[in-house]
Amino acid sequence: MTGLAPSLIASLYRAACLAELDALKPGNVHAFAAGHRMEVADFVTSADVSAPHLARAGAGVGTRVAAAMEATLAAVGQNTNLGILLLCAPLAVAAERGTRLGAVLGGLDAGDAEGVFAAIRAANPGGLGRAARHDVAAGGPAPPLLDAMAEAAPRDAIARAYVTGFAELRAIGLPALASARAAGLAPPWTTTAIHLAYLTRVPDSHIARKHGAARAEAARAEAARALQGLDLATRPVAALLAQDSFMKSSGLNPGTSADFTVATLFHDALATAGAPLAGARAKP
Repeated sequence: MTGLAPSLIASLYRAACLAELDALKPGNVHAFAAGHRMEVADFVTSADVSAPHLARAGAGVGTRVAAAMEATLAAVGQNTNLGILLLCAPLAVAAERGTRLGAVLGGLDAGDAEGVFAAIRAANPGGLGRAARHDVAAGGPAPPLLDAMAEAAPRDAIARAYVTGFAELRAIGLPALASARAAGLAPPWTTTAIHLAYLTRVPDSHIARKHGAARAEAARAEAARALQGLDLATRPVAALLAQDSFMKSSGLNPGTSADFTVATLFHDALATAGAPLAGARAKP
């Protein structure tokens, strides 16, 4: 099948990043409120400078992630989008090749591993810590990328996506988007619906890295209780901002939920444009 043009992929990626910023996402940075010492402008710039690298014609996953991360750090001086890049790069490669996502994940090579490990080291995400096996901070050649992702999968949702063929995106994000549209919602509320689905159903990996797994699960449960029965059709800004303020005052940033929200929007846009992304899980 013919793939999508890199220019279109770059445009759809940038649009997904900007759409995520427009939505009220409790605990995260968005157009309604800054937070965690970051501003919306930082993320807009990050989307602008990373898009050409994320959509680089003929490049593999690792090259795209490493180059986009380098451009981001040069432009804004901090890690604003590592998780977004890790999730969106395989989608971009699959869309350009006109192949299924599972084929891209199953075909990751040593160059992909080196590029991804280099990007993670450069970004130095908060709470990264050390690992007994396949430690990203260790010297020497990078291990096979799927092996490393499988090792991290129990504690990190983005790593888990690589070994499950983005199962949570397909089980949580895309259905939430479809349900929101079926209910008559329009952007940015469809995007808020995606974020809330991840926030209330999966302990956020970014919170877990910084505060521990127990606190991440507690944050998920707190959000689920606080937002239960919320009707986004009524545009409940006050209720969402109250949860937003609570999470930010507690130092809780559900960054992984936001990363998956971008990836969900990007996946949906690519599929709408004709990319055959759905497919079997990767085999580490």
